[in-house]
Parts: sequence; C-alpha cells; structure tokens
Amino acid sequence: MSFLLFLRGLILVLLAFAISIYLLTGSLWSTFVQTVICGILIQIGYFFAVLLLVWRSGSKESKTPKSQIARDEPEGDQRPRHLGKKVDHVPPRGGRSAG
Repeated sequence: MSFLLFLRGLILVLLAFAISIYLLTGSLWSTFVQTVICGILIQIGYFFAVLLLVWRSGSKESKTPKSQIARDEPEGDQRPRHLGKKVDHVPPRGGRSAG
C-alpha cells in the first residue's frame, strides 16, 4: 500500500473514530486524547506490517539459490534489458561522426 492511500485511510478512520467517540462521551478533550492514541496505535500497526513485508521478501530471496536463476545473457554482461544491446563504438563528442 502506498503512503498516500494509507494517509487517506488513516484520516478517514480517525475522523469516524473521533465523531463516534464525541457522540459517546460528549467531551472534546476526551475525544482528542483518544483519537491521538488511536492514531499512534494505527501508525505502530502500519510500521509492523511494513516490517513484516520486508522481512518476508528478504527471506524468500535468500531461499532461492543462484543456480536456479536463469539468465539469457552471458555472465559478464549484467546490464538491464531496458538499456538495449552493448555498443562497442561510441561516436566522438561534438555531434559529428568520424569519416
């Protein structure tokens, strides 16, 4: 989940929480304190969820042996595919080609 989606959801949840607590207690101070506590608890939960996702992705990568990773390119060429093929000739600077 991106941070923007999380932030929108957090604001909506805290607004709903604050409205319901105010309707239950009738106190602005109590509503403010409980909403701040709720926001902190949601942030802690989000932090641990992201931590769990990072931990899981790291453990999956460490279990895959490198011998099982198939590559189309020879071992020496480690360039990403979007950069295209390797070019041996580089034209001189200045925009003109030699010749």
